[in-house]
Amino acid sequence: MPDTTLIAGRILSFDAMPEAAAPTASARVDEALALSDGRIVARGTRAEMLAQFPGAPLDDQGNRIVMAGFVDAHVHYPQTAIIASWGKRLIDWLNSYTFPEEMRFADPAYAGEVAARYLDLTAANGTTTVCSYGTIHPASVDAFFAEAQKRNQRVVAGKTCMDRDTAPEGLRDTAQSAYDDSRALIDRWQGVGRLGYAITPRFSPTSTPEQLEALGALWAQHPTCLMQTHLSEQTDEIDWVMGLYPEARDYLDTYEAHGLLGARGVYGHAIHLEPRERDRLAEVGAALVHCPTSNTFIGSGLFDMGGLLAAGHRIGLATDTGGGSSFSMLRTMAAAYEVGQLRGRALHAAELLWLATAGSAQALHLGACIGTAAPGMEADLIALDPGATPALAQRTARAEDIWDELFALIMLGDDRAIARVWIAGQPLN
Repeated sequence: MPDTTLIAGRILSFDAMPEAAAPTASARVDEALALSDGRIVARGTRAEMLAQFPGAPLDDQGNRIVMAGFVDAHVHYPQTAIIASWGKRLIDWLNSYTFPEEMRFADPAYAGEVAARYLDLTAANGTTTVCSYGTIHPASVDAFFAEAQKRNQRVVAGKTCMDRDTAPEGLRDTAQSAYDDSRALIDRWQGVGRLGYAITPRFSPTSTPEQLEALGALWAQHPTCLMQTHLSEQTDEIDWVMGLYPEARDYLDTYEAHGLLGARGVYGHAIHLEPRERDRLAEVGAALVHCPTSNTFIGSGLFDMGGLLAAGHRIGLATDTGGGSSFSMLRTMAAAYEVGQLRGRALHAAELLWLATAGSAQALHLGACIGTAAPGMEADLIALDPGATPALAQRTARAEDIWDELFALIMLGDDRAIARVWIAGQPLN
């Protein structure tokens, strides 16, 4: 295997989802792994890997922790430039910041500039896969996929669809154009290289029933695509939805009635769910995505991680750039821990790291190719440096075990803790 390379360090991987009663039981720590043709082909002790692949070049990461790159399951790359804008409630935030910025993406050059900047910022923070909303402009999706393609990066994205007058003039499509544009983008990008398409109604308040119906039909015609949208983020949003859809049983029903509920559905936020909604989402195997920095920044509420995990829901983790206040999945994990504390469920470091990698990968139906550092998986990897900053170094020097060290990295780490990033086996730095 002449093109094989070796990486040595503390190689962290998960063989299964951590169980609350024994969160570290499904994790393993090896000394080295072997990469070939963009994939992990073996893992084991350093001596085993050197013996199995004699002469292979060795990238020795020393005491660093090498693991799967982070997977961010719900982002809005067009909001990169407005991240950390002064907080308001969701509807005000959209009208004040999001919609004016998204209008700029009618310019393909601007879309390309922001897409490149966003992917650079997230890679610097150890994120190797994202699932992003575009804007109503097909060029926003073309730009994002083109930039990801340059990096050979696995990403998912879709054209955001909005045809109600609740969205501003200049940022609306129609039921027909949303269908036609999305179908053309699917034909152009779905399954090309490492790219995947997500059919993307922004949320029920900005789509008419006719548009939701059209997108439901499109999803039925292209069932391998994901479908991403927002669900039950804020209580006043729910009131808004019910006013627009008085015949609906609940918020989820506005999607379900139009063919937009299914196993490949990815529903962002999902904070204020009714019992029927919880049951139906679990029944179909849909994914819920926790966006903790966004939920606290915009004052949305506290996600019920403990209850939803116990009920068997598929759950991912996300920054929700730019409603979320950070590009960092380390910061996002820290916020998830803090939200969990407020809900009475203290997540272990193993659970947090699993959510940010394999959990999010599974939410995006990519768990067979990314999300853990195991043989057969694509080699999207990061190396975490426990001594990256003075604050980290003094804390991790006292760590009792690797999990104590990783928890400190989650709580104190930032982009400086990301020592190296590999995408499809190629180092970025």
